[in-house]
Amino acid sequence: MTAIELAIGPCLFNWSPEHLTDFYARIADEAPVERVYLGEVVCGKRMPFSDPVWPQVIERLQRAGKTVVLSSLALPATVRERKAMIGLAEAGLPLEFNDMSMLATTAPGPFVAGPFLNVYNEAALGALVRHGASDWCPPVEVPLASIAAVARAHPQVTVELFAFGRLPLALSGRCYHARAHGLSKDSCQFVCEKDPDGMNVATLDKARFLAVNGIQTLSDSCQVVTLGPERLMENGVSRLRLSPHTVDMVEVARAYRDLLDGTASEAETEARLTAMDLPGPPCNAALAGEAGWRQVAL
Repeated sequence: MTAIELAIGPCLFNWSPEHLTDFYARIADEAPVERVYLGEVVCGKRMPFSDPVWPQVIERLQRAGKTVVLSSLALPATVRERKAMIGLAEAGLPLEFNDMSMLATTAPGPFVAGPFLNVYNEAALGALVRHGASDWCPPVEVPLASIAAVARAHPQVTVELFAFGRLPLALSGRCYHARAHGLSKDSCQFVCEKDPDGMNVATLDKARFLAVNGIQTLSDSCQVVTLGPERLMENGVSRLRLSPHTVDMVEVARAYRDLLDGTASEAETEARLTAMDLPGPPCNAALAGEAGWRQVAL
């Protein structure tokens, strides 16, 4: 049986350089994952603070035998950010494209089609394969049946399923996180750093609703997908993505590794994960084609 890989996705939140360094040191030394994505995906204003950390982090992860992939911004909006994307392409490491403009920025070569790209069917993925896509992390709202159909049409592509973490739903040119604190986007004071798992948003009736991370909207719920290796392979999935949060991500990775190695059942793994201090209630129903905030039997 082909082994299912584990990957740590890019950190979506505004963590301090010290937090990032400590986090990836533990991932390098303790987490049973094969691949780690690095880079700022959400807000280019954060890059001057996080960019100096990456060379040290990359060296530490590679020394531990991890494959390092650099993730692009999902909404580059300035000349500086576009130049940063060109620099990313010149770094000599595998890349994840989260914006279609990366196709014009980089020379042809293998890349990961990230979950921020609008790839919902066989034709869309086929177009990216012709440009060099070798891996695909589907948008989080794509049902498992659709993922399986696309995977069957492109068996040469490695499919990576977003299995854990708050679901990245949308990006905006405006920053609600700043606005909620009476600030503008241009003078945001990086207030998003106060919410390392995103800022909880409630309805007028005080019901939990969504989460905000700078210009990004996330689910309030936390994706927890605990399909076993046989069921994953039946649907064309050969890698799981775990999105970083302040919960102990080493323990999260160990729980998934036990599941994929067959030493823990799907039910045992779900119980183990939901007993942790997750940022929100568990969910997985988008994979069943239902309202994504719910947790259902897949």
